[in-house]
Amino acid sequence: MFERRISRLFATLITVIFLPLALASSANALSMKECSVKYKAAQSAGEAEGISWSAFRKTQCTTPADAAANEPTSPAPAEAKTKTVEEKPEKAAKKAEAGTKSPSGKTTFPSSIAAKFAAEKPAKARMHTCLEQYHANKDGGTLGGTRWIEKGGGYYKLCNAKLKGDG
Repeated sequence: MFERRISRLFATLITVIFLPLALASSANALSMKECSVKYKAAQSAGEAEGISWSAFRKTQCTTPADAAANEPTSPAPAEAKTKTVEEKPEKAAKKAEAGTKSPSGKTTFPSSIAAKFAAEKPAKARMHTCLEQYHANKDGGTLGGTRWIEKGGGYYKLCNAKLKGDG
């Protein structure tokens, strides 16, 4: 029983000594909510142009010791700015290309929602109609290598846009 008291006392003593040391490093850092407010304020002031949230958080919202530990893995703010500016036009061009051209000249898309799916919610009706036409194209071999869902826009994205009236 005496050993139990000593071990409890020892555990309490260790906790009292080391817990404040462990919490001291994060005590000076901003919380995520405070950092988010600071990031939004910097964005509206034009100071955070081209800087990603994670880069801003690492440079502005952590303690100097934490920032030094995270610095080698994250790009510098100037590098992040040039990187995002270069990528934006490419992404916009890829999305525009995927939405405007069909995968092959033979691929067909439904012009309206099939009658048997008309009772469903509009999104489900479009999906089922597109899926039915996709299977018909697949059986006919007219997909031209297009998959149902793929990065940059597969058959479903094109078909859904056409049924919505976007494409």
